[in-house]
Amino acid sequence: MSATEEFPLVQFMREGFDPVGELARIRAEQPVFPMEIPGGQTVYLVTRWEDVRGVLGDHERFSNDFAGVIGLGSNQEDPGGLGFRDPPEHTRLRKYLTPEFTMHRLRRLEPRIEAMVEEYLDRIEAKGAAEGMPVDLVEEFALPIPSLVVCELLGVPYDERAGFVKISKDRFDFTAGPEASLQAINDAMTYLTDLVARERLDPGDGLLGQLLREHGDELDDRTLASMADGLLTGGHDTSTSMLALGTLWLLRNPEQAAKVREVDGYVVDVVEELLRYMTVVQVAFPRFARDDLELHGVPIKKGEMVLCSLTGANRDPFLGDDMNEVRPGRETAGSHLAFGHGIHRCIGAPLAQMEMRIAFPALLRRFPGLRVAGEVPFRELAIVYGVKELPVSW
Repeated sequence: MSATEEFPLVQFMREGFDPVGELARIRAEQPVFPMEIPGGQTVYLVTRWEDVRGVLGDHERFSNDFAGVIGLGSNQEDPGGLGFRDPPEHTRLRKYLTPEFTMHRLRRLEPRIEAMVEEYLDRIEAKGAAEGMPVDLVEEFALPIPSLVVCELLGVPYDERAGFVKISKDRFDFTAGPEASLQAINDAMTYLTDLVARERLDPGDGLLGQLLREHGDELDDRTLASMADGLLTGGHDTSTSMLALGTLWLLRNPEQAAKVREVDGYVVDVVEELLRYMTVVQVAFPRFARDDLELHGVPIKKGEMVLCSLTGANRDPFLGDDMNEVRPGRETAGSHLAFGHGIHRCIGAPLAQMEMRIAFPALLRRFPGLRVAGEVPFRELAIVYGVKELPVSW
């Protein structure tokens, strides 16, 4: 059996928290790994930290312009979002968002995130008492918190947030089939386009209002709605997965949970290491070779796709010993690629880190006896890895 037949989906496979062993073998033996995908095209899977970082940081040789490379017609939807754009358009749009994601600006959200977390912990406690335990921590905590944080960030009116949370949830619920998910995506864009139009008439205090006050003449409604939708896409499912997976790991490692609960500031190191260890976004946005080139000695033709395995890179022994273990406070803690690298590094990274730094200690302090109360089903063949549910009791 050829390599392309044997491992076409290895970049999306896990065994519990860990990538499958085949990924480590590919990283060691063939770090630029050719895979044949349906249609007969060859895609190159890159797995070593140095190579992945090199590709993600090199927008001169590798393009993110998915629509341009595959040649979408005028009647087809551009996938949109900053992740699928190259400079200068990427540079133009990102400059509008960058000031809003500095820690100075984000600190104004911190009290609201703390209040949201406490509100949902109250709900969990009440539900457990009223209905009997266990409670699904994904449904009751990990899913709603990121949606409400995005609501707060964008400036979604309070009386519309329940509907927005439902749309956010439905677009990532693939159990109802792809059509339902696509409909939820369309619903989100319809809602956000309408919200932008209303904000243009009366700008609020959220990010949309701020952008319209400062750059309203430079951004049309559809572009601004697409940027908002990109923040929802990038900040919802990923944060949900990290909150659930991180909690599961902490509950399986009670000595670490105790330190997060009792030692002020310890959660900072834990969050950074869990981001590396979990790497919930398993592959980066696809890159395309701008010209014929070589990568780690492997020739790649102009237009061919390169997939960067963030999971493989973040477990690379190049970063240190015991990379398959969680070691808070590693010297290489800041070198992980969980948020990507280069001009396309996730702009919402500071907000995601803030959510986890607030949520984990609050959860463990409210329920010091929290424990897993049943089987935990993991996602299968997922671009964004996570658990389907997390039953807990206390």
